[in-house]
Amino acid sequence: MRARKTTTIQWLGAAEIDDYAAILCDLDGCLIAAGCALPGAKEFVRAAGKRLSIVSNNSADTSVTLSRKLTAIGLPLPQESIFLAGELTVRMIAAEQPGARVHVIAEQPLHQLATDLGLEHADARADTVLLARDTRFTLNGLEKALRLLEQGAELVVTNPDLSHPNADGLPVPETGSLLAAFKACAPSISARVIGKPQPFLIDAALTAAGVGASDAAFVGDNATTDGAAAALAGLDFIHLVAPPSLMANANAVTDTTGPAQPANLEASAC
Repeated sequence: MRARKTTTIQWLGAAEIDDYAAILCDLDGCLIAAGCALPGAKEFVRAAGKRLSIVSNNSADTSVTLSRKLTAIGLPLPQESIFLAGELTVRMIAAEQPGARVHVIAEQPLHQLATDLGLEHADARADTVLLARDTRFTLNGLEKALRLLEQGAELVVTNPDLSHPNADGLPVPETGSLLAAFKACAPSISARVIGKPQPFLIDAALTAAGVGASDAAFVGDNATTDGAAAALAGLDFIHLVAPPSLMANANAVTDTTGPAQPANLEASAC
């Protein structure tokens, strides 16, 4: 059994992944930024082939919607190879509590998935408050959610990331920033967090691939989430520390039909 190790790289390449039966890779900051494929991403996806799975704390998409978006920018990844914190959190709640009353704070794809899985959307007497990335998050919404938690609902959070990088390296607020707002109002609040650095997503991807941890590697740009998750799951970690020029060369062009939405793949042309 190969001992777990960490390798630091500045550019995605095939050499680092030749020896692995499964390659798990983060998304933002590794393959895409601001809705565009980063330099080297298309070649990396081709080299990894069917060994590649996306394991991301993305909590705005489902595997279906993200596969469609990635294919549109030249990264043809099937939905079966995409494992997202938001989607797997909704599926976990539906499996543990069929028909539960859930107050969903998330983008539309997760609202729809909750409905499709038989969960009941609730603004009162909720069993669970689901917190994901939501660009429509408001103070009124925060107050409502805090009231539901005070009444006994469980807080389940898709991922703890405070931000993810835009093409220029600046932070795009993430679910963890919303969780910080909850904790600012209620410091003693407890939450069940599903995404990385917890190994839940990695375990799901390895199970689907039928590959053991000793034969897999995780590629990520965030040592705090990606690296820690790889360590907990027993995988080698390939740490991508991209130079600023790599992010700048994503060359995203903002859609002129509406306001810029850097985290939405459909908002940019590459």
